[in-house]
Amino acid sequence: MNKVEISEAVKYVGVDDHEIDLFESQYEVPNGVSYNSYVILDDKITIMDTVDAHKTEEWLSNLKEVLGEKVPTYLVISHLEPDHSGSIKALLNVYPKLTLIGNAKTFQMLPNFLESSQEQVTVKEGECVSLGAHTLQFFMAPMVHWPEVMVTYEQSEQLLFTADGFGKFGTLDIEEDWACEARRYYFNIVGKYGMPVQTLLKKAAGLTIQKILPLHGPVLDENLSYYIEKYNTWSSYAPEDHGVLVAYASIHGNTAEAAKLMAKELKEAGVKKVAITDLSRDDQAEAVEDAFRYDRMVLAAASYDGGVFPPMEEFLMHLRAKTYQNRTVAIIENGSWAPTASRVMKEYLGAMKNITVLETEVKMISTVKPETKEAIKELAKELAAL
Repeated sequence: MNKVEISEAVKYVGVDDHEIDLFESQYEVPNGVSYNSYVILDDKITIMDTVDAHKTEEWLSNLKEVLGEKVPTYLVISHLEPDHSGSIKALLNVYPKLTLIGNAKTFQMLPNFLESSQEQVTVKEGECVSLGAHTLQFFMAPMVHWPEVMVTYEQSEQLLFTADGFGKFGTLDIEEDWACEARRYYFNIVGKYGMPVQTLLKKAAGLTIQKILPLHGPVLDENLSYYIEKYNTWSSYAPEDHGVLVAYASIHGNTAEAAKLMAKELKEAGVKKVAITDLSRDDQAEAVEDAFRYDRMVLAAASYDGGVFPPMEEFLMHLRAKTYQNRTVAIIENGSWAPTASRVMKEYLGAMKNITVLETEVKMISTVKPETKEAIKELAKELAAL
């Protein structure tokens, strides 16, 4: 068990998963992921969430190590997604008298995952449950990122259990920068639901918080304003950095050549932060992350089957689904005999909120020619001036 120190009364019993290849069967997790779970030792011992079913035995072992012969009273269910509810049934087999704490939506959805005749405590917004020396206060957080989500504030130690909020990819036994994998996690898992996150942040602003305890990633206990400000920026769809993402979808390498030249010209024009991604080969989730991170983007794509090369279309579908907005976009189109990429990319962008598409475009036919290079240079200057 990871030696995560919280307090004398609050213990970490979560598990690391290094076996997983794709989180939610779609997101690459080279450093795995943690499923966090916590225990509050008090007159009424309380377990805060369970873990994914394929880590049940390891989790139960961690739980037994903390509890010994003690018997828990409550299980708080903050989120029913299977990576957190997957061990509830096994837990109830060990502790059949356990009482479940959730909200009305939790218990409406619970039968979708398991049949249970356990005693239930249904909590509403702001309500409290006393454990003895500790008091849990509950705040509803619907659509962050499921409809039944709630966060729990422990009043005496000023701990905020945030469900999937403030989570990140990566296990706890590997140290890595928080922001990179938290950003990729946020925009791909929670990103569509910016307004509900803003609502939750307003609720949290009225609390004195010493530690943030998410269901994925490390416990946050220093410089909390940094993490909260990141979430405020991300959930308000504001650019995090003044920079440019160049995203390209190239069939035979010619569009790739143009995109790489654009990245070079942007740097030479004075843009300090330039990221480039090959949508055919690079991680789409990371491309989505960078699209939201920067205030400007260049889309470079080949025309294909009367439309746009599919890797670009997939990328734009992800951006539309995650409510991409408030950005400036430039277009590089490649078409050998029937150029259509620009039209399709503009159709996707037109369905997004507050996207400025530059009138200046680079239109190349098959290969990069001297006039293509000049057009790219001019467009780079225009972007750099924004």
